[in-house]
Order: sequence, then C-alpha cells, then structure tokens
Amino acid sequence: MVDSTVGTGGGEPESSDSLRTFGAVIQGLREHAGLSREEFGDLVRFSKHTVASVELGRRMPDVTFVERADEALGNTGALRKAAGKLVRQPGLAAWFRQWARLESVAIKLYTYECRLVPGLLQTEAYARQLFADELPPLVDEQIEAQWEARAMRQRLLRERPHTEFSFILEEQLFLRRTGGVDVTRELIDHMLELAELRNIEIQIMPLVRESHAGLHGSMQLLETQDNEWFAYTEAPESGQLISDRKIVSVLQGRYARMRSQALTPEDSVGLLQRMRGAL
Repeated sequence: MVDSTVGTGGGEPESSDSLRTFGAVIQGLREHAGLSREEFGDLVRFSKHTVASVELGRRMPDVTFVERADEALGNTGALRKAAGKLVRQPGLAAWFRQWARLESVAIKLYTYECRLVPGLLQTEAYARQLFADELPPLVDEQIEAQWEARAMRQRLLRERPHTEFSFILEEQLFLRRTGGVDVTRELIDHMLELAELRNIEIQIMPLVRESHAGLHGSMQLLETQDNEWFAYTEAPESGQLISDRKIVSVLQGRYARMRSQALTPEDSVGLLQRMRGAL
C-alpha cells in the first residue's frame, strides 16, 4: 500500500491525538492566564491564526513557539517536555490513520503491492513523481506534507529492527520506469540497500506467472505485540481496516501462497540487479 494522503481533498493535514492534547493544554493555560489568542500571539510573536491552529491540533508547533509559549505561561518547562512527545501525522488520510498506528507497533508487517512501490520503500524522487501525478493537482504545501508523512513512516524500517518486514512486489513496478530512468535507478539501488537488512525481505513476483494468488489486489497484513492479526486493503479515496479473523485468515493464506510463487529473496535481488544494469 502507499501512504494514504489527504491531498486530493485540500485543507490542512490530518492531526494526531498528541497534537490535539498539546493544543488543549496550551488553550487551557492561555485562558487561565486571561489572555485572548491575539494577546497571547503578541507575547509569543506569532499570529492569532497560528495560535488557533496549534490549539486545535492542526499545526505542529516549532521549537520557537514552544519556548516562547512556555515562558509566557509560567516558565515551568512542562510545555517543553510535552512537545518532545508530539507525534504528527501530516498528510495521512483519515481512513489510514488507524492502520498507521497499528503499523508503528507491529512485530510483523507483510505487504503485497501490484500498482506502485509501497510508501515504506519509496525514494523521495519516486514519491514526488506520484504526488505530481495526482488529480486534482496538489499545491506545494500538500506535496510537502505528504512527503513528510511518508518519510516519517519509513523510519520504521530502521527504528524497529526486531519487526519482520516482508514485501512482495510485481516486476512491472520497476519496468514502468515511473519518473524516468534516473528515478528508477535510484529506486532499485534503494531497494537493494534495504534488502541487505536482516529484518527486511523483498520478493519480486515475475512478470510471467501462470498461477498467481494475488489477483484480488494489493493488501497488507500485520501482527501486533499481543499476537493479534489485522489486514488492510485500499481503494480510490478509501481504505478498509479488517479485524474479522476469518477474512484475515483468508488473506494470510493468499499471502503465504504468493511467497511461494514469487522469486526467492536471493533471486529477487539478482533480478533487481539485472534490471538496474539494463537501465
């Protein structure tokens, strides 16, 4: 799956629980001090609109805002400490946020993708080409928010070395040359680098395959720390988190069959190297 985003609908990036909580604390302290948003904005030297965005959890406060707000509201250091716990979900669509939370603590994450290279594996150049192809077109702020969301999620691959990541990707994703030859070269190099990590397994489903268990479409599966399994599927402008054990079991079976049908991780690396050499 790609990172689902909110760019097509316009508006501001998705918030997060921690941002809303932090904003509520700012608002409570400001009101306790008897300050309007405009008066508080004058103290911290930010506009009342910025203050409102922070209080409503729509904006990640920068370091300067936090420092000045803490000084203006008692200088206790509480806001500085709380700011260090903030988690932003910029650019993530509402239907994807619950899956993203599960993904961040999963012990196993399996992904099959037939449409485009999944968000966790994308390079910046490849991702930006996808953003440029969005319809209706995105504005610069939306593109930056989407890339920020994607880059943040990609940290999971290296920050969770004990999580087992498995990816099954169709060979056609690289033959399409999305973004051009240079972008594809960089993408394959990135894929080969990730394939060297012990917790990441990349398998390529060859272009010619008479039997294929994944013809129903792309999917993701994960196992939580409590050994519960969930699945996620996505369609245009929507996504579905699946917790029904029977359905998840069916998808697990399909994924297991695809792992046996795809090239081995070693042969997949060899194919990627040959495709890289042919560019």
